Amino acid sequence: LKNPADLKALPSDQLPALAQEIRKEIINVTSTSGGHVGPNLGVVELTIALHRVFNTPADQFVFDVAHQGYVHKLLTGRNGDFFRKLRQTGGASGFLYRSESEHDAFGAGHAGTALSAALGMATARDLRGTDEHVVAVCGDAAFTCGITLEALNNVVSSTKRLIVILNDNEWSIARNVGAIAKYLNRLSTNPTYNKVHHDLEKFFTSLPGGHDMHRVYTKWKRETKDFFVESSLFEKFGLRYLGPIDGHNLDELVKNLEFAKACDTPILLHVLTKKGKGLQAAIDHPEKFHGASPYDPATGESKKSAPGGAPNYQDVFGHALVRFAREDKTIVGITGAMPSGTGLCHLAEALPKQFFDVGIAEEHAVLFAAGLATKGI
Repeated sequence: LKNPADLKALPSDQLPALAQEIRKEIINVTSTSGGHVGPNLGVVELTIALHRVFNTPADQFVFDVAHQGYVHKLLTGRNGDFFRKLRQTGGASGFLYRSESEHDAFGAGHAGTALSAALGMATARDLRGTDEHVVAVCGDAAFTCGITLEALNNVVSSTKRLIVILNDNEWSIARNVGAIAKYLNRLSTNPTYNKVHHDLEKFFTSLPGGHDMHRVYTKWKRETKDFFVESSLFEKFGLRYLGPIDGHNLDELVKNLEFAKACDTPILLHVLTKKGKGLQAAIDHPEKFHGASPYDPATGESKKSAPGGAPNYQDVFGHALVRFAREDKTIVGITGAMPSGTGLCHLAEALPKQFFDVGIAEEHAVLFAAGLATKGI
């Protein structure tokens, strides 16, 4: 594939084979170069479906962190030798960069940034009077970030058209309950239902006192749905919620993305994926294969570095911190979802009461530390 147009030309029955080929290429390349293995193996079908439905670079995708962009790179002409030099001079970056391709609408490198950026892009589109689609692809960890919730709080006051994909590869948010909930979800994606829903809204608004009537209708609709469906956090923020959706079922993904594309209100699609799908070692050891060093794809074992090499900085720091913390119980370690990368995993194992992982919430971590310090910790 040289560009997304080639993907659109493929018959639907060939898409599963394409997904297999992409997974094979990612495993072959990352086993030599290292990289973000698990996150990319988990979004293969989702990224294929996105490019099947939308038209980049006119339409714009914002990937949170942008470490799960390998599939996007392969589908936008950055395959072959360029991708095989992943994270090397003259090759593809491990993240998305606007300077690398016109298909990369935004770069980042940190979790929690996508929704704010996408909201800014959608608002700018509205101000400029253009009609492109903006899609934010966020992992479930992004919703532990305060900045994502801040953006979520501003969506409905900033734009009437934004698509948010929640790529949920670990835990579920607001699962629907039972057969009636599944029926209501199918009903809500039915074009006939949505036309009737839209016509009813227009009818109530046009009546004398129509805005009051419309509020009554909206309240009735919401409360009737909430009787059958577990309330969604996102609906409380004013986004339409659709899901959960099987993130490895291409037909289901395309159908729901087409619906979201036609939606005239901000919408969130809750997509369930399997991190590391296609490589058993990555499924069994998700933290190790989130960002992996070169490895043996058959066994999942890391390739050994030359003997006699220097220890890495995080292990030196982690072991030293444990030594000091054993002697001084006022010493604690705080990490923002990076226990291994910072070496604090050693403290967590040795002295768990002196270790705090606050998730991807660095602002909270700093103020939490300040609060501890006021009490001599």
